[in-house]
Amino acid sequence: MSLTERYIPDRLQSPLATRLKSWESLLLLVAIAIFIANSFASPYFLNAWSLSDATFNFTEKAMIAFAMALLIISGEIDLSVASIIALASTAMGAALQLGAGTPVLILVGLGTGLLCGAFNGVLVTRLGLPSIVVTIGTMSLFRGISYIVLGDQAFRGYPADFAFFGQGYVFWVVSFEFVLFALLAIIYSVVLHKTNFGRTVYAIGNNPTGALFSGIRVARVKFILFLLTGLMAGVASICLTSRLGSTRPSIATGLELEVVTMVVLGGVNILGGSGTIPGVFIAAFVMGLVTFGLGLLNVPGIVMSIVIGALLIGVIALPRLWAMWRK
Repeated sequence: MSLTERYIPDRLQSPLATRLKSWESLLLLVAIAIFIANSFASPYFLNAWSLSDATFNFTEKAMIAFAMALLIISGEIDLSVASIIALASTAMGAALQLGAGTPVLILVGLGTGLLCGAFNGVLVTRLGLPSIVVTIGTMSLFRGISYIVLGDQAFRGYPADFAFFGQGYVFWVVSFEFVLFALLAIIYSVVLHKTNFGRTVYAIGNNPTGALFSGIRVARVKFILFLLTGLMAGVASICLTSRLGSTRPSIATGLELEVVTMVVLGGVNILGGSGTIPGVFIAAFVMGLVTFGLGLLNVPGIVMSIVIGALLIGVIALPRLWAMWRK
């Protein structure tokens, strides 16, 4: 360093400079680049209704991703979210056969999600079992129950007003799902970044033992996070079932991989302790634009799965590769 150069610590740099160097800023640039590329790749992309349809590629997954982000930041994970969707959808279908109306169907979907989240939370926080092992087990358990109930059949005939949650529009091309996604993004951002609860989540993820000795009720906080993740899976189940208009045991298969990819792509450390909701918010758009753009180009679904898998591995490996390159 020459005499005319001065080192400016990160804490003394302007907030604008810090934000421009953040992962969220890089993601935003990537999202813009993908948007521009899609507009050149397909003449149908810039149509207002096409852009509205593109949001259905990520809104349901992103609703779960917001809660999953908090859970991963705390050092845990839930791989059963797609199976919770299947079980909640099956429960709603069973209630439908008994003559339940839309309000009851919503309560059944949310209640099933909460019960599944509570079941995962008890096994992890009360029995001390590893969350990755527990949720791999419940991933098979919950979907297995759906297959036992439905077999190769499907529940159909949902009420017309129930269709609004997955197919309705609030204003012009702005869907109800997108509005709900935006509201949840604001709520989770405030909870994580502006409240004491959010600070406890970061503290637990960075040092659970230290957090415990600081007076934080670690098990209780983690249990609440499992409840929130189950609840968001229930919300996603309502939206997805409403959009499809039917219930099958194979519904949302593989969705858990996309949710985790969205969270990690958003800058959340898979080992816990760091991450932001704005990052997950932007990552949702990135993944939605990628999958919708590939769909417009008639790329097969299996190729999209390969892209998502490669994206997950790449995002996890990138910080390690960067550190190795700088040595």
